[in-house]
Amino acid sequence: MKYIPLVGRILFSLIYLMAIIRNLSPETIKNASAAGVPLASIAVPLSGIIASLGAISIIIGYKTKIGAWLIVLYLLPATFMTHRFWAVTDPLMQQMKMMHFMKNFSMLGGALIISYWGAGPFSIDNKKSNIGY
Repeated sequence: MKYIPLVGRILFSLIYLMAIIRNLSPETIKNASAAGVPLASIAVPLSGIIASLGAISIIIGYKTKIGAWLIVLYLLPATFMTHRFWAVTDPLMQQMKMMHFMKNFSMLGGALIISYWGAGPFSIDNKKSNIGY
């Protein structure tokens, strides 16, 4: 049972590790710009760096609560700027955007839980305090 938080941290964070690759692509920057993201050529790569740093922090369990807040910082603007389902008229596209919006909201909840509880066992943070949950 004590390995569950470690596995959970890894599974939670994998998608954000991919952000650095995805957010450096010209296509992602172009799509974000078309979605109305201001200064997309700067904001999108920067958000990828923020998400990746947060993910690494959570996976290794070092400054985990700060890493989780970096994920929150990444998710809030990304969710509200790129998944505005309420502004889409095509029913299929609206449904897709809403699914992505709700997925991000769910992941936001996970990040908030991590920001409160921290890394748990098998983390650098936990070695310092030598306390589990």
